Amino acid sequence: MVKGKNVFFMLMAVTMLFVSFALVSVDAFAAAQNWQIGFQDAASPLMAQLNGFHNYLLVIITAISVFVMVLLAVTCYRFREKKNPVPSKTTHNTLIEVIWTVVPIFILIAIAIPSFRILFFAERLPKAEMTLKVIGYQWYWSYKYPDYGNLSFDSNIVDEKDLKPGQPRLLTVDNPVVLPVDTNIRLQTTAADVIHCWAIPAFAIKMDAIPGKLNETWFKITKPGTYYGQCSELCGIKHGFMPIVVNAVSKEEFAKWIEQSKKKFAAAPASSKAIAQLPSSGTITQ
Repeated sequence: MVKGKNVFFMLMAVTMLFVSFALVSVDAFAAAQNWQIGFQDAASPLMAQLNGFHNYLLVIITAISVFVMVLLAVTCYRFREKKNPVPSKTTHNTLIEVIWTVVPIFILIAIAIPSFRILFFAERLPKAEMTLKVIGYQWYWSYKYPDYGNLSFDSNIVDEKDLKPGQPRLLTVDNPVVLPVDTNIRLQTTAADVIHCWAIPAFAIKMDAIPGKLNETWFKITKPGTYYGQCSELCGIKHGFMPIVVNAVSKEEFAKWIEQSKKKFAAAPASSKAIAQLPSSGTITQ
């Protein structure tokens, strides 16, 4: 029996050590990692709130699960056939019935209040400081900066054979999106062929790009870095080859990049007339 307990505690210690290592190792990256546990490190106010809400719910469901497991163990032990050869005839207990009705109600209220706060925060569109238009194609993305002389360019996946050391497979593009930190960015998405979805987990952004429709949301990047995402709608045979890369830089670096990109992409015409025909504003549709 003692050996069994020792083995149990050893397994628990190893598990906790593994979980701690996995959680610490993920924080340094803005993309999914091997053996990752939990969400990516938050890089926007919305994602920070979602991370907090997730951890809050984890405490609640863990407490409920432990309580139910303990209750089942006590019940199995105290009311086993050997100890109770004559079964109990109890059918009702008013106090217990009131408790198991009222307590779940309070638990749901405790979950609903922060949940609605996050929903209202996500749906509130603050005054935008810049706009980024995203157009999905089979199978690449086009980007447009309407506030900067209609600067636009295409972004395609980099073939595995062309990857440089340190560049992640299936997540590297030739022309990443560059955006400033600490800026309210209005995101508008649409598509030229089928439904796509522009998703960046670190920003808590997942917005469908639908042909003939302009969806709109917002986000704010809180720290510089390189963030990765992918198309999250099944859009065809190369659905898994539509990565998204966002380089978040300071406002000063962003201004320099804008000037350089105007020259770099000036000779490259937009890939589709649909880009120029996009409306300048749209309704929020989730």
